[in-house]
Amino acid sequence: VQLQASGGGVVQAGGSLRLSCAASGNIFSGNIMGWYRQAPGKQRDRVASITSGGSTNYADSVKGRFTISRDNAKNTVYLQMNSLEPEDTAIYYCAGWNTEFHYWGQGTLVTVSS
Repeated sequence: VQLQASGGGVVQAGGSLRLSCAASGNIFSGNIMGWYRQAPGKQRDRVASITSGGSTNYADSVKGRFTISRDNAKNTVYLQMNSLEPEDTAIYYCAGWNTEFHYWGQGTLVTVSS
């Protein structure tokens, strides 16, 4: 397994979850890491990304609520999700990419109840 995501679950609206994704070194080192999500019947969209240098980018829908970070010593990327809304319900996928490849993890389900 090259990308192993964890941390999904069921949470009430307004609550928080922290997703983690452990990656193999060849995917993690020096590459962009990110999180995507796919809700039922919808396309997979990028939620957040972080470069090897720590520059971040967020979808407008999660700005101010979600924070992406990476631990280069542990080859792990995190997604801290606060003030969760029912609209955040989706399968969350971690990914690592550069101009030559794009790897996906297996996904972890986040369900936000109202």
